[in-house]
This record gives sequence, C-alpha cells and structure tokens, in this order.
Amino acid sequence: MANVKPFKAIRPSSALAAQVAALPYDVYNREEAAEKVKGHPLSFLNIDRPETQFDPSMDMYADCVYEKAKEMLDREIAEGIFVQDEQKCYYLYELTMNGRTQTGITACVSIDDYLHQVVKKHEDTRAEKEQDRIRHVDVCSAQTGPIFLTYRTNPILSYIVCHVKEESPVYDFEAEDGIRHRVWIVGDDLAVAAIEKAFAAVDALYIADGHHRAASAFKVGMKRRRTHPAYNGTEEFNYFLAVLFPEEELKIMDYNRLVKNLNGWSKEDFLERIRRDFTVEHVGKEAVSPSKKGEFGMYLDHDWYRLNVHPDKTSEDPVDGLDVSILQMNLLDPVLGIEDPRTDENIEFVGGIRGLGELEKRCHEDMVVAFSMYPTSIRELLAVADAGRLMPPKSTWFEPKLRSGLFIHQIEK
Repeated sequence: MANVKPFKAIRPSSALAAQVAALPYDVYNREEAAEKVKGHPLSFLNIDRPETQFDPSMDMYADCVYEKAKEMLDREIAEGIFVQDEQKCYYLYELTMNGRTQTGITACVSIDDYLHQVVKKHEDTRAEKEQDRIRHVDVCSAQTGPIFLTYRTNPILSYIVCHVKEESPVYDFEAEDGIRHRVWIVGDDLAVAAIEKAFAAVDALYIADGHHRAASAFKVGMKRRRTHPAYNGTEEFNYFLAVLFPEEELKIMDYNRLVKNLNGWSKEDFLERIRRDFTVEHVGKEAVSPSKKGEFGMYLDHDWYRLNVHPDKTSEDPVDGLDVSILQMNLLDPVLGIEDPRTDENIEFVGGIRGLGELEKRCHEDMVVAFSMYPTSIRELLAVADAGRLMPPKSTWFEPKLRSGLFIHQIEK
C-alpha cells in the first residue's frame, strides 16, 4: 500500500512560472549550466546548480556553494517570486510533447515506502552522485527536483485526473523547447481524500527517472530522523517530492551506444565475428532505426547496417532479455572488450532525443562505431523492478523531462 500524501507546495507565482521552470540539474555539465543561466536570473537552474553563481575556479562542492543555493531560494520566497499554498494539496502536472500528453499527480511519497520497496527501483546508484543532492537538500531544507514515478493504471485516479482537468489550470506555458506545461491545484477536500485513498490501494510505485534524487531524499530523511529531538513520523522530511504518472501514458526513448575503437579488429574481421550471433545486412547511407526487439542499427565507416540477433541468443529472463543486455553480452563485451559499461572509457551513451544524426556526427569526430537501439518498454521496466533486479546502465531515456522549480517541498530543519 502506497503512502502518497498532499503537501503545501512552494511554487512560482503564476506570472513567473515560465521564467522559473528549468530542466533538471543533471542534464547539464558545469559549463553548459553556467551558459544556460546567463540572462535568465529567475531560472531555477541558478538554485539547482549554485556553482553557476561563482567563478569557474570555485570548487563546485564547497560549503559556500550550497549555502548560496539556500540564500537564493530564501530570498526569492521572501520577494514573492515563490508562494506557498495555505492548505495541503495535490497538483496535476501535464506535459505535452509532439502531440503526446502525459499527466502526473504531484505529491509526497513516504521514505518508508522507499525503504520497504513499495517504491521499486530498476537502476543502481553511485554514492558520489548522491552526495551532491544530499547536501543540496540538507542545506536548503527543501527538495527542489521531483522524482519521476509511475504506477499501474488505476481507474479511480484516472477519473479524478480527467475531472480536475475540466477546470482552468494555474500554469499554462510552452517552454523554449516546444513542450507545453500545465498545472492544476487539487485542493477540494473530497478529491484530496479520494486520491490519498486510491493510492493506498496501489501495491507498488516505480522509479522511472530520478534514482539518485530518490536515494538522496531518503538519506536526508533518515539522517533527520536520527537527530530530530521529537521525531514522531509525521515530519515533512519523512516524505520525498514526486510526480506520479500512469504507466500507459509514458514513452521510453532509445538510449544509443557509441564506441571509440574496434578493440583491434579490422573492419572485415569485426563484421565476420559479429555474424556468429547476428545477421548483418548492409543498408548504406539510410539511418537504421530498429523497428522491433532484437534488432539493432550499426553505423560503421560511413555506412549503416541492420543487425538481428540470432534466436538462440534471446532470453525470457527480465534482465537478460533486454535489448541492451543482448547487445552487451553478445557484442560489446565479447567482441569490443567492454566488460563494464559503467566504468569503461571506450563507450558513451546518447539519448534518442538527439536523433541518429548525432551518432553519425560523433563517428565522424571521435568515435568508430555506433549502435542504435530499440527502446526498452515500460512493461520491461516494471518486470525488472518487480523481480527485484537492476537494468544495465543507460537502459531508459524518458521524454519529456519534468521541470524543476514548479514544485518545492520544504522539509523541517
């Protein structure tokens, strides 16, 4: 049973929402973030990446950097750029990209559900990546980036969402990338009670995106439990900020692979070697976007190839049967020598949002071979999580991305 509660969001005033909303902190490197905030003083990226307020020589993990984030957030709240709702509410968050719409319920989810695996994950996390967000949440005493969760379709929640969306939204704007964002406040007592009750009947929630943010929020909450003088379980630090979407509305994009060298193989010997496990069709200049599971595109020496894995190399196992696993176990590791894609410097990953032209471009610059992937399905993600397993790295790329700054969950000090 999922504990999903309403909260008093700190959010931008309606007139400023479009200026505040920013892509998540982790889609930019340091140089990109610094460039992105120029001329955009209200962008939440300034607070999410506070090192942008300092000279590039400043250690981006210095104490003063996190203190700067808190200073900016507190100041903007005091100036009325952000407001806080007086009662606990849920919020509907709709994103429309290329004509496809998905609507999530913004709420707070219990860290105990994370602890006891009611909230299920499909990716591992790295302690060094967690540490930055742990410090950001702890110093700001606020969760500023929502975790992207999904759940199996619930007819009661679907009905409530449709009913609320008949009203006028509090936010309605199109971001510079063409994605439309709309938000509704759900403050009616009956609707709030119905949403909370409906989620209580949901057996499991799944992290779609934001594993490091979830782990960081959990660890800050557990830290505060240990140090809180009168802890009773109701404090806001016992919950983390999330947007929850029904699984049928989500779309996972391809997450493609780039490799720097052929591990000593000549082109001819490489092609002959991979024919042991794949059929290899020379396509030519037309980019290959796989149309089914077990099919891969390969760009090598200015030409595209279509690969199809031999049937005896497929698997019914929820992890081994993933296309990313099939490519890893039958080509990347045994042929190209990439044993651990998490740490191997010879492999890079490119989200499908960049298009297959990006693979060609990189192969003309600093890479040798690229592989286009058939996207992992949301049902495959749920199956892996239900089995208590983890996917290989870079298995899923979700679009559109949730904007930071539209909802802030303040936790007690």
